Amino acid sequence: YRAPTIPVILGCAALLSLLSLSHACPKECSCNSNTKVVDCRGRGLYDIPRRLHPDTQELYLQDNRIRGLGSMAFREIPLVRILDLSNNSITSISPTALLGLRTLQRLSLAYNSLRELDKRMLGPIRSLSHLDLSHNRLSLDYKKSTLFHLGLAHNKLTRLDRSLLEALTHLDSLTLRGNPWRCDCQLIGLKLWLETYLFKGGVVDEVLCSQPEEMRDRDLQKVPYQLFHVCMTTSYHYLFANLHHLESERLLRGHTHGNHAHPSSHALHCETKQKHRPVNLRHAIATVIITGVVCGIVCLMMLAAAVYGCAYAAIMAKYQRELKKNEELAAAQGADHATADEKEPLENAIA
Repeated sequence: YRAPTIPVILGCAALLSLLSLSHACPKECSCNSNTKVVDCRGRGLYDIPRRLHPDTQELYLQDNRIRGLGSMAFREIPLVRILDLSNNSITSISPTALLGLRTLQRLSLAYNSLRELDKRMLGPIRSLSHLDLSHNRLSLDYKKSTLFHLGLAHNKLTRLDRSLLEALTHLDSLTLRGNPWRCDCQLIGLKLWLETYLFKGGVVDEVLCSQPEEMRDRDLQKVPYQLFHVCMTTSYHYLFANLHHLESERLLRGHTHGNHAHPSSHALHCETKQKHRPVNLRHAIATVIITGVVCGIVCLMMLAAAVYGCAYAAIMAKYQRELKKNEELAAAQGADHATADEKEPLENAIA
């Protein structure tokens, strides 16, 4: 056996040193190897720091000067769960910027300058539960069904398609304040969705109208449906929205009753106190019930009238037949009596 020479030992040491340095904490950040947290807040960064440890689970990059995110910007940290990029100057994000982050749970892009968000960006991430896009310049056109929280406050939203929100079946909280909402006929769907969402226990802040002028600073949730009368008389959007809303409620109640035997984890934490049903929703359901009852009564009355008419016509026809028969019988008997009366004087004369 020959002992390793000094150059070999030094070479191994240098190699180990290089390997450790390759995943050392970036000089711009502070790292905690126990909690696997990397804190790079407020360091004046223009780009994502390099040589991050691959086991990093939380990365905080808020309060910097980052302007954009390129393709696979976080490929060094595939296990990250929390990523905070708030309060930067981000204007663009590559559709593949988050590619590989399959365990990402919380993402904050608040207080940036985003005007659009590519639908493909979050597509592969199935674990995302918290997305904060507030204080940007977005016009939302995105669906992510696994979200539990969605922040859209202080953007440039004037309307929000109800179908986008209905896809968020697990949503627990939603922020919408600070947007220039246009409370016209196109926003009735959002109003109906909000009532259903609140009834199911969801949490949402205010939706203050900016337009038209007569609606300014009014909360959409408190605007009575009577003010949307022009929508009801000029289009079918209101009718279809109400029908779809009531049908969704019916299916929801049926689904709830059918799943009593297998309660979900959310159902175990429901309050025992009955939740308040929105007034407009109560009125809508009451109107449908009353209308159904009235229509049923009218149908029964029409059926009864038809049966009575048929029975009366049959009785009258039978009465007329019997009357005619009696008249014919009486006429025949009268003729017999007249013949008998004529024969009797003739027989007496002969006698």
